[in-house]
Amino acid sequence: MLRVAVVGSGPSGVYSAQTLVQQEPLARVDVLDRLPCPYGLVRYGVAPDHEKIKSLQNSLRTVLEHERVRFLGGVQVGAGGVPAARLRELYHAVVYCVGAATDRHLGIPGEELPGSWSATQFVSWYSAHPDAVDGGFVRDARSAVVIGAGNVAVDVTRILARGAAELSPTDMPDAALRSLAASRVTDIRMVGRRGPSQARFTTKELRELGALPEADVLVDPADLALDPACADPSALPAAQRRNVEVLRSWADATPRGAPRRIRLRFFLRPVELLAEAGRVGAVRFERTAPDGRGGVVGTGEFQVVEAQLVLRSVGYRGVPLEGLPFDAATGTVPHLAGRVLRNGAVAPGEYVAGWIKRGPTGVIGTNRPCAKETVTSLLEDAPALARREVPADPTAVLRAEGVEPVEWEGWRAIERAEAELGAALGRGVVKLPDWRSLMAAAHGDAPRPAVQGPHGPGGRP
Repeated sequence: MLRVAVVGSGPSGVYSAQTLVQQEPLARVDVLDRLPCPYGLVRYGVAPDHEKIKSLQNSLRTVLEHERVRFLGGVQVGAGGVPAARLRELYHAVVYCVGAATDRHLGIPGEELPGSWSATQFVSWYSAHPDAVDGGFVRDARSAVVIGAGNVAVDVTRILARGAAELSPTDMPDAALRSLAASRVTDIRMVGRRGPSQARFTTKELRELGALPEADVLVDPADLALDPACADPSALPAAQRRNVEVLRSWADATPRGAPRRIRLRFFLRPVELLAEAGRVGAVRFERTAPDGRGGVVGTGEFQVVEAQLVLRSVGYRGVPLEGLPFDAATGTVPHLAGRVLRNGAVAPGEYVAGWIKRGPTGVIGTNRPCAKETVTSLLEDAPALARREVPADPTAVLRAEGVEPVEWEGWRAIERAEAELGAALGRGVVKLPDWRSLMAAAHGDAPRPAVQGPHGPGGRP
């Protein structure tokens, strides 16, 4: 028997477990997660109005319900929880799939002003992540600036521009829905420092902005004119060419007079967030221009854009996990084909997959080949790993040491509580927004699930 712990139940963790049980009939896999709920960013990162992508949970569920796979939620690994060294003693191998848990900063003056947030924090709030805080994101805001030109930037822009009727059918927590329904934000600018042809968003995501019933999408023709590739996009790769074509169509269109306006801006680099009445009130940008080598240079021309809400969406970054080596320059764990490297040498029985392995790149499907490479390495090492004796039931040892995992039935109980909450609110499934209500539901102690209050989620018990 080969006993493997997979730390993290997002796509990379679940794909690692799936590959293990498919390729090794003697493998038994425990999938551990710090949260009592599985699926990682599919549950807490995919926008609530993207139901098709969120339906990926169904295929992830199939893996976690496999007879040789167990889900163990609510298990902290590393600081304050089960030490990595202890986990290594309990299993023949451990695969760390812990993602990239934080965001990149702009590194400019005023970034820490109230009203300035990472897109990650905003996404966590409207996705009901139990660690999220309600910082009054849209309270008292009339205009918003989203800094970044990737799919996450498009997601938060779209959520800000949607009306209550469009968001109500989603699983968005009730307090976030009520806050967004009361929002007075009418102007939303999504700003990239490079040109339209270099934006990272996909055409599918981009086109969704044009389908919003309550928002006009405006593109400045001057931004397109500044990008040489926009004059003749035929030489661009297909994805970038389609993006440019969509942007050009919006630049030529006549606004409908919708109640909200989404302005897509390019060649603007944020240099400072300006304060007003003790919080962010505007963003100072420097105009950039193509440098002829795929980058941009500052032009010395500046402009100030009003904003009471600023969301930075300039990338994720991995964070160290106590007990594992970490490369601070790349935000990843050093590895060789998924095998963890300690001081340049392979650490037997320790592996990584997903963003903590390769950095925050690719889409959900990119995790499949990434996990396959790691599991291939693990199975090559398996004959040597399996010689070491480990407990017949590592979970029993963890319980004896004070760890109380939320197993699959506990997660199913959370699902039932969220369905009951949605029914009580006259909606579909509505997520429980805080640690207290999630853990109460998991243990059958919440016949009437709590509703998130106006001041945000409760703390972890």
